[in-house]
Amino acid sequence: MMDLVFRDAEVVDGSGGPSYRADVAVERGRIVSIVQEAAAAGCQRPTARRSVDAEGLVLSPGFVDMHAHSDLALLRDPDHSAKAAQGVTLEVLGQDGLSYAPVDDRTREEVRRAIAGWNGGGPEDPTVDLDWRTVGEYLDRLDTAHGGEGIAVNAAYLVPQGTVRMHAMGWEDRPATPAELDRMRRLVAEGLEQGAVGMSSGLTYTPGMYAPDAELAELCRVVARYGGYYCPHHRSYGAGALRAYEEMIALTREAGCALHLAHATLNFGENEGRAPELLALLDRALGTGADISLDTYPYTPGCTTLLALLPSWAQEGGPEAALARLADGPTADRIRHDLEVTGSDGCHGVPVDWSTIEVSGVTEPALADRVGRRLGGWEEARALLLADRLGSTILQHVGHEENVRAIMRHRVHTGGSDGILQGAKPHPRAYGTFPEYLGRYVREEGVLTLEECVAHLTSRPAARLRLPDRGLVREGYVADLVLFDPATVAAGATYDAPRTLPVGIPHVLVDGRFVIEDGRRTDALAGRAIRRTPV
Repeated sequence: MMDLVFRDAEVVDGSGGPSYRADVAVERGRIVSIVQEAAAAGCQRPTARRSVDAEGLVLSPGFVDMHAHSDLALLRDPDHSAKAAQGVTLEVLGQDGLSYAPVDDRTREEVRRAIAGWNGGGPEDPTVDLDWRTVGEYLDRLDTAHGGEGIAVNAAYLVPQGTVRMHAMGWEDRPATPAELDRMRRLVAEGLEQGAVGMSSGLTYTPGMYAPDAELAELCRVVARYGGYYCPHHRSYGAGALRAYEEMIALTREAGCALHLAHATLNFGENEGRAPELLALLDRALGTGADISLDTYPYTPGCTTLLALLPSWAQEGGPEAALARLADGPTADRIRHDLEVTGSDGCHGVPVDWSTIEVSGVTEPALADRVGRRLGGWEEARALLLADRLGSTILQHVGHEENVRAIMRHRVHTGGSDGILQGAKPHPRAYGTFPEYLGRYVREEGVLTLEECVAHLTSRPAARLRLPDRGLVREGYVADLVLFDPATVAAGATYDAPRTLPVGIPHVLVDGRFVIEDGRRTDALAGRAIRRTPV
């Protein structure tokens, strides 16, 4: 007798094809039987120790979050309902060129301070002991987290190019020497050999943004050799955004490397209504054989750290050097000029409009009253950066709904939350991305059909990650599954209440184990590190 059967489910199998009614049985973590209603009269229906009545509900593969910032959250919080309750069964970590492996003693402390606003875990945060050094050791730590039981959902990892550059040559804005470039190549290769699925960059974040294209291309050649993909947060999402997309396409074509464009948006006034230009650019490249995919979140505001808006020259040397420049009056005036007049490279070449900047989180408890407020100007921003020692996160209200809708329809689109889980008032995408797609953009507005949307969130990312047995409801596949109500599924998270869990998702299975059961988080820690499939 099998472990579990879902009876009379409407199966949306992730392929993009029409749904069908079926019984789906699970045993030992895998899908072992699918009996469609049309065939049920001619064969015996599966029996199991447990049966779930799925009448009126959709059974789909688990959702893959192609852009997650849960690098420390998975280790800190065994519950992790922010993602599990959405139906996410796999997250891709190591994003935007900055994460926690590979590191040495120096870079470990530098990177934990630099991205404390994304992930917590700053020097004064004792909740996670960063006791690993290599990518392989970090993945092992995921497997053995929480007393050896594992993590809430599965996780894959990208080698972060900014951290690699920090490791090899610090925070200097200059080309790498041949020896430094060799060191970076070795670090990327070691990370891929140890299980990373590709490499990420944050090309508006220091120190990764200091790398010229030739250096990035050399590292992408290493990624290509291992069958991985390059995932850049490219050099601009504002002024020059289309040129920045072109740059990444040309760079990866030269290197022979697959390309996945991170949070592929077009923001700021300069890009209103320009999504068709981006999509035409992608279609031309795809038509000549380029291997490209992308992810987006279904919201208009962006989210980052307040520090990230500063010009790159003001951040050279690392966090302590940035704080010293902010504290120096004349230097702070130069920073202000770049932000408000020239257009900082950290703010995508667009002069900052302070009325669009909302504080979403702080690391210093005494500053909690700033959360939820729009910044009044440079002096307020400067004071906050200094008082919070660069740890503040922000929402940036600069997106365009028509661009969001157009890009999500594209045939290489996948879903990514870009969800920062830190802060008192985080972006609602962290808790709401996947039900927002299903509720708002499928059921309410018909931007995508249900079958299309599920394919975007399941089989397409699984194909990019080269996972041979995930992303589809198929016999023999891993039982990463979501059962949801298509009539009620919706994001609960809002800008006012961003940590509200979704509705309409009663059951989520990771590797055949219930992590959400009857709408509630179980104590199962079924997730593991998903390592690169060797070529």
